[in-house]
Amino acid sequence: MNTPAHVIASLWVVGHDERSWRPAVAGALVPDLPMFVFYVWQRAVAGRPDAEIWSTVYFQPDWQLFFDAFNSLPVVAVGLVAAVLLRSAPLRVFFLSMGLHCVADLALHHDDAHRHFLPLSDWRFESPISYWDPAYHGAIFGSLEMAGLVLGAAVLLRRPNPPGVRVVAGGTLAATAAFAGFALVYWVGT
Repeated sequence: MNTPAHVIASLWVVGHDERSWRPAVAGALVPDLPMFVFYVWQRAVAGRPDAEIWSTVYFQPDWQLFFDAFNSLPVVAVGLVAAVLLRSAPLRVFFLSMGLHCVADLALHHDDAHRHFLPLSDWRFESPISYWDPAYHGAIFGSLEMAGLVLGAAVLLRRPNPPGVRVVAGGTLAATAAFAGFALVYWVGT
């Protein structure tokens, strides 16, 4: 799933009240933060083009370990147990949201699958479904994901949710629309 879809899903499932929306959003974002750091580093510091970044550098073992460490279900489980033992509702929501992100990625990544069971195993589940790759039904599932994101965010905006939830839902819709416009101009228009 795309990061914005993870945010909307987490708000729907674990965090749409005043006390839980912040840790839900944080937990939805953390598994993808290493990828953003990677991309900014590769573009801004190393000066690599997108094609090289996503076809070659992304798959280098050290970078894969960096990404996979933040997508580890055993790490999430340890964090969730610690949150329960500490009786910390925000930490519980954070790790539930992180777990939701990881499980969704487990189901929707093929060539770019994470090692979701680190450090217990290096195994990657290469799903027969991809949220983005047309060779693995990405056109269908990407469209369904986008529809779910727009519908989910719209409902969050219409319900009497806390202002922060509404800001995140509206911001996610705006960012998604801006990215779609950019993609149409940059990728389709060239």
